[in-house]
Amino acid sequence: MQRTAEVVVVGAGVMGASVAFHLSKRGVRHVLVLEKTGIAAGGTGKSAAFLRMHYTNEPEARMAIASFPVYQHWGDVVGGDCGFTSTGFVMTVLPEDTEALRRNVAMLKRLGAKTEVLTAEELKAVAPSLATEDLVCAAYEPESGYADPVATTRLFLEHAQALGARLEIGAEVVALRVRAGRIAGVETTRGLVDAPTVILLTGPWTPRLLQTAGSDLPITPRRAQVAAFARPAALAAGHPTVIDGALGSYFRSTRDGLTLVGVGLWGGKTSADPDRYDQGNDPEFLPVARQRLARRLPAMGDSPYVRGHAGIYDMSPDTRAVLDGVPGVGGLFVAAGFSGTGFKKAPAVGACLTELIVEGRARTVDLRPFRWNRFAESDPIRGQDEYRLPADFGHKV
Repeated sequence: MQRTAEVVVVGAGVMGASVAFHLSKRGVRHVLVLEKTGIAAGGTGKSAAFLRMHYTNEPEARMAIASFPVYQHWGDVVGGDCGFTSTGFVMTVLPEDTEALRRNVAMLKRLGAKTEVLTAEELKAVAPSLATEDLVCAAYEPESGYADPVATTRLFLEHAQALGARLEIGAEVVALRVRAGRIAGVETTRGLVDAPTVILLTGPWTPRLLQTAGSDLPITPRRAQVAAFARPAALAAGHPTVIDGALGSYFRSTRDGLTLVGVGLWGGKTSADPDRYDQGNDPEFLPVARQRLARRLPAMGDSPYVRGHAGIYDMSPDTRAVLDGVPGVGGLFVAAGFSGTGFKKAPAVGACLTELIVEGRARTVDLRPFRWNRFAESDPIRGQDEYRLPADFGHKV
């Protein structure tokens, strides 16, 4: 049986869930979320789920800053417990990037972020568990931390459904239906759906679906790993959430006594099939992850490995997202290319896409820097003060 919807949201990760929530909150009553596998079954469920505002460019910083209060006050804004945990966030950089860090913190403060620059000695006083001898200074966000990505996604969807949205698990979208230059709906494994508006929030699967509408987006799927080590008694209370640009790792504590650590795209620089890839940790990855973690967090030096996984980043050419309508296909929108850094921005992405669809223009954050055509226009998103990072470290968390 052919069905209808006012808006079809493809994908039940955190982005799709946020869009469904914001659309429903704005009074769009016939929102249908289609998901082939399960809630947060893709990149969202494997996200490190950092909540931080430190970026080297204004567009992404504005997204993160607009999103942070939603997580911080989740119970009032959405409802329930998204697992928000304030640990403090630390961003380290190589000594030669000290002045760049200071300028970026000044930019972030101007945009409204609660952040500051700490000397190595000041950082040691705030976070005694961290080794700071190699640092000149670091950026510090006292209120930032992490959340539970699965709980966040489920709560967005539950509240969207309470407002009238529908969710179908097991309905894989296999093609987009275009008629006379406009989206007409989607073809799924459960039949056709008619809809005048379709939003793709499908991460590394996005290019395949766009090709069925005659469009191409330069998104490359790449494998990235995270390992979890047991914390010793000395760190039972946890530790700050850290992007260690100086040494090449990122890590955070968990509520169940573990520390998650990654080293970006280590071992994952080649393209990966999001439907067929090794979802476990490479044996060679574990000593690298432990070593880099222990250099910044010495108490973790002998911590046992507990578990780990690999996920897929949807990498764009400038490692920043595309948030826009699809040229030549009216009513078709896309949010993709987050390159591993989407979770913290999900509330603002949902709000902006809803505004774009309902009002014709985003107000929460200006979406022009994230436009589809920026690559063809040779206008990638770049900050004035980007950091130098180890070659095997992808800082997108």
